[in-house]
Amino acid sequence: MKYRVYWEDTDAGGVVYHARYLHFFERARSDWLLGLGFPQVELKTRLNRLFAVSRMDTHFISPARLEDELEVTVVVEQVRPASVYFSQTIHRVADGELLARADVRAVCLAADTFRPARAPAELFEAIRQLPRETDS
Repeated sequence: MKYRVYWEDTDAGGVVYHARYLHFFERARSDWLLGLGFPQVELKTRLNRLFAVSRMDTHFISPARLEDELEVTVVVEQVRPASVYFSQTIHRVADGELLARADVRAVCLAADTFRPARAPAELFEAIRQLPRETDS
């Protein structure tokens, strides 16, 4: 997914504030789910499921700056009955420089109780249909 850096994303020096990288990672995961055909509103209302990040290991490598165009990746590393492990990166589009990376664990919860619950089978099937990194 591609996103632009705006004033609201930066600190006084015009550099993306560290916490905003988490916003870009989250936005990409949300857009990824939507692209798979699983809007989060539908997950919650029709399937009584939602995802919450339970762990994120983030490595900041180089700063993004005001008006940079960023490309944020989402790669599924592992699927378990009630969780999905992702690896994500943020690159600057203009020069391809790696700016940040994250390893993310998202747990599936029942929307009405916020207790761990199996993820929808149809979501797992959609994930299984995705091309693998080594399939190229």
